[in-house]
Amino acid sequence: MQIKLTVNGKEYSHDVEPRLSLTHYLREVLDLTGTHIGCDTSSCGACTVLLDGRAVKSCTLLAVQADGCEIITIEGMANGSELHPIQAAFKEEHGLQCGFCTPGMVMTAADILKNNPTPTEAEIRHGLEGNYCRCTGYHNIVKSVQRAAETLNQ
Repeated sequence: MQIKLTVNGKEYSHDVEPRLSLTHYLREVLDLTGTHIGCDTSSCGACTVLLDGRAVKSCTLLAVQADGCEIITIEGMANGSELHPIQAAFKEEHGLQCGFCTPGMVMTAADILKNNPTPTEAEIRHGLEGNYCRCTGYHNIVKSVQRAAETLNQ
């Protein structure tokens, strides 16, 4: 099936298998490997991207379902070599260890902060519930989102 979509501000058109997941399209067709494959069941959140501004788990969407949509991946967050404030906050607050979950956490945080620029700790924890981290215990991830909120609200 023919699809057309915009990824990180660039338009793409490809003929894809109807059963190709959005995650595999991003990783294998577009070579955007920052979107990670963790579980293929939408449990871990490592594959989270922004689809028309909303955080979605790309492993449970087909590429054809994204036809006509705008997608932002972790690669589209930075402005050249300048980190997005959320990425910078994760770095400054040590919100990562192995880094596997980090792209999905950053994309989910972007959605949280878009919808609630000044979330409480409880609201951040609730918003991140669909993203698993096996290394950090979440404390520094929450601090990272709080710092990003402060930075974005200046």
